[in-house]
Formats: sequence, structure tokens, C-alpha cells
Amino acid sequence: MWTLLSIALAAASATAAAAQEPAPQTRQAVIEQAQGEKVKTLRPPVPNKGERIMAKAESILTTVGRGWYPVFDSAYTGGGFALGVGYRQYASPYSLLDVRGSYSIRAYKLAEVEFTSPRLFHRRGKLSLLGGWREATQVGFFGLGMNTSKDDRTNYGFEQPYASATLTLEPTRRFLLLRGGLEWSRWKEQPGQGAFPSIETAYSPAALPGIGAEPTYIHSQGTVGFDWRTSRDYSRRGGFYGVTLHDYEDRDERFGFRRVDYELIQHVPMLREAWVVSLRGRVSTTFDKTDQHVPFFMLPAMGGGSTLRGYSSFRFRDRNSLLLQAEWRIMASRYLDSVVFYDAAKVTSQRADLDLDGLKSDFGFGVRFHGPFTTPFRVDLARSREGLVLVFGSSSVF
Repeated sequence: MWTLLSIALAAASATAAAAQEPAPQTRQAVIEQAQGEKVKTLRPPVPNKGERIMAKAESILTTVGRGWYPVFDSAYTGGGFALGVGYRQYASPYSLLDVRGSYSIRAYKLAEVEFTSPRLFHRRGKLSLLGGWREATQVGFFGLGMNTSKDDRTNYGFEQPYASATLTLEPTRRFLLLRGGLEWSRWKEQPGQGAFPSIETAYSPAALPGIGAEPTYIHSQGTVGFDWRTSRDYSRRGGFYGVTLHDYEDRDERFGFRRVDYELIQHVPMLREAWVVSLRGRVSTTFDKTDQHVPFFMLPAMGGGSTLRGYSSFRFRDRNSLLLQAEWRIMASRYLDSVVFYDAAKVTSQRADLDLDGLKSDFGFGVRFHGPFTTPFRVDLARSREGLVLVFGSSSVF
């Protein structure tokens, strides 16, 4: 009897224990249970010293909110390394008032005030009101056309006060782009400074229209394009295809002209955007108005930090220009890209000569410090037939 009682008690105990154990789980349930246990031990990642430094630099260089910030923009291409300061203040919940200025190692000076309202017409429009003054002291001029020598360089300078209003519309949000602008400016061409001869010692006003000129321009422009990049100043996908018409009306009817710019940009991402092949093509053509001429300092030019990087700024000038560029961009870290690039370009006096014959070219590599939408600092080392050129920039090339 005791034996039967023991067996009954053992069976009851086993049945109770089995009832307390959970039913067999599916594979999905096992995974969810493991994830739940892992959540209990998760802790926020602690950035190391290098990551903290990079995050701080990004917050300073790429901030778009109020407060003080550094300015690296030179007054004009070729001014060399520039340093300045700016201050932004909200004029409304989204509109900004921005005051900035800079001074470069070649004594180029810049002072600007800009008001931007980026959320007009249900976030489909942006208005920019800009006023400023700049001075460039030693802009290079090497002659007209492609068959010039770097040893023929002369310098000129200019002062320019300006004021403009620009309205950008995106009716379909990040695809169709419409832009219109109106600008008043006064150019005052001056003798050049620096180590090279001043331009008036080598050319006369009759031989080179614009020497000693002081044209006052009313510049109107209009752009129609398709833009589906994530940002104009830093993007790893998308493209821009557009045409811009410019009209420069000279008050004295001596140096008025028209210009048309055609531009194509395409970013092709690879390996989940870890690599990007970026391509750009741009053509600029000018048209004289009756009995007027394009002044030499307003002619399309190639050379410098955003065109032919292996040549001096404004190395080639003429009435028309063609630019082709390619970059292979490699994401090295969250804030840094490395780049291998190739540039090719030419200038011509006749539009019919804008072909692929006689292109000047360069190649090189560089690095980009960037945020999600901006490129506040870049360095490029370019090689051409005229040597090595080290380029510093405060925005993307394209």
C-alpha cells in the first residue's frame, strides 16, 4: 500500500512540475525572448575622445541656428585662405538674419548681410535678400583662349558693392526647381597688386575691353531645372539638370551682355552609398548686346578650386566655356569622405568650338569634412601639366 501511495505522490509531483513549465516555444519566440533579455543589459554607447572632437567640430561648422560661427569664404576665387566670423539670429521661427565677414591672406575683404526665409508657400519656396561689399586685390589674368602661358600673368583688382533678391520655388518638392533673381552691383576695376605686373601695363582698353571700367549692372536671371539631390552642398544620390539665363544691363550701355549656363550633375551611389561616383558637366555661352562688349573680368573662366583644380584661378578665359568633372567619393567615416577626381575643360571664342578637342585636364585626390547637408571644409591636391596645386574650400565642388 505504501508503495502504491509513493508512486501516486511522485506522479502528482511530476504532473505539477510539468504544468509550471512553459509550452515548447517557436524559433521566433526564442529570438524575441533573447532580445528581451539583451535589452535589460543595453547601455547608451559612450563616444571616445576622437568622436567627441568630431561631433563638436560638426556642431560648430555645420550649425544653421543662431549664434556665432567661423567663416572661411573668401571674397572672390583665388583669394587664398580666408578667415572671418559670422552671427546668425532668428528674425521669425524659421527666418534667419546672417551677418558675416572675412579677410584673406591676399587682402581680399568681404562683408555681407543676408536675410533668408526658407519656408514660404507651404515649404515650397525660399527667399534670400543679400547685401554686401567685397574687394579683390590680385586677380589673375593670363590672356584670352587656351594657348596662353602661365608666365604671361598680370593682376587686376576691383571693388564691388551689391544687393540682390532671389526667390527659389520647388512646386513638386525636390524635383522641379524654378529660381528667379534680381541684383544691382557696381564693378570698379582697379590696378592689380601682388608679385605680378598690373594688367594696364600689358593691355590697353581698346585691346581688352573693361580695363579701368566702372559698369553698374542690373543683373536679372532665371533658372529652370530638375533637382532631386538630398542637398545642394552635400549629396550622395540624386542629380540636377538645369538651364540658367542671365541678362546684364549696363547703365552706360557699354558693357551689357547676356549669358546662358547649362549644367548637369549626377550622383550614382554604390555599396549602400559607401561609394559614390559623381559627374558634372557645365557649358557657358555669352552674347553681346548691340554695340556693347563683355568686359574681360566677366568672361567665363576655367581654373581654380571648383573647376580646373590643377591650374591657377582664372587660368583660361574666353567668351564660352566647357567643363567636365568626375569624382569617386569614398565614405571614410561619418564626417569624412576621401575623393579621387578628374577635371577637363576648355574656353573658346566661338560657340561652335565647344567640343572635346584640346581639353586641359588634371587629376588628384582630396578629403571632405561634412555634415548631413553641408561641406564646410575640403582639401584637394591636384596635378596638371603646370604642376601641383593645393586647394582649400569651404563648400563642395558640386
